Amino acid sequence: MFDFIPDYIFLFAFGLILLIKGGDWFVDAASGLAKRWGLPELLIGATVVSIGTTLPEVMTSALAAVGGAGEIAYGNAIGSIICNTSLIAATTIAIKPGKADKKSLIFPVAFFFGTAVFYALNAYVFGEFRLWAGIVLLALFVIYMIVNVVNMKKDSDGDAPVEITELPEKAEEQGGSMAKDLIMLVFGAFVIAVGAHLLVKSATTIAENLGIPESVIALTVVALGTSLPELVTAITSLIKGHGALSLGNIIGANVFNLVLVSGVSVVLSPFSVPETSTLFGQNTSLVLDIPVMLAVMAIMTLPAIFRGKLARWQGIALLAIYVAFTVVQFVFVQPV
Repeated sequence: MFDFIPDYIFLFAFGLILLIKGGDWFVDAASGLAKRWGLPELLIGATVVSIGTTLPEVMTSALAAVGGAGEIAYGNAIGSIICNTSLIAATTIAIKPGKADKKSLIFPVAFFFGTAVFYALNAYVFGEFRLWAGIVLLALFVIYMIVNVVNMKKDSDGDAPVEITELPEKAEEQGGSMAKDLIMLVFGAFVIAVGAHLLVKSATTIAENLGIPESVIALTVVALGTSLPELVTAITSLIKGHGALSLGNIIGANVFNLVLVSGVSVVLSPFSVPETSTLFGQNTSLVLDIPVMLAVMAIMTLPAIFRGKLARWQGIALLAIYVAFTVVQFVFVQPV
């Protein structure tokens, strides 16, 4: 009955590989072009690279929404935030907690929770994400980028450190031609699209045939897969002794998941809050997914803002939450 599953697992894994490599090529090419056009490195890091690491989520959720798999589009955004925070950032914090620049954290953290309130309003009050909500989310993305760039330009003139993300080493090289960068930019985006298609198709098929709600697959397996670029960035930062650097990248990626990933998905194909699974008789998304998303972000960011540093207990607590969240999804959550 399940003989087909190994084939779809292979397609799922192959889709992940394409997402990772496509994202790598896209970021390298985009960063190379930006440097050729004389854009500051800080500006490149906050825009091109940060968006590039979020492209897998954007493409996966967009294709899922267009294909009618609203549960995956919705769950991937929330699941990626939970995974970014309680697994990826948590691992770096637990291994090597470091200082956190309070000044650079206040705006993105406040922006995230402000956007989360709007997001929750649509989920709890309206029970759906309509076209106007998607437009608002994309408008918030534009505002966030503008304010972020303005703030970084101010910081680059002063002494305040800016913790956003680090540039890929390849992007710092000036070799190659502009034509090559343009070709790799388009090719990288194409590879990401193909990988996202394979990922969504295989995950949806596996979930349907195993009787697992699509939202559970999206919140766990798909979210983890599309968060791999952030994982690579976090590990690289940790190895190079810049553990706090990954914190800025994770927060930025989480903001992008709310405003860009969700915004694109909703604009392309508005969808209702998934009602495909329940936890103790209640809609899983409303009683578990969104509350956990808000809780893990609060645990990671609020102590850092008030104390100016990260603590090992935060990483351990977040990792424990991620394990518990995953267990609950697969053990206690029931399909409708």
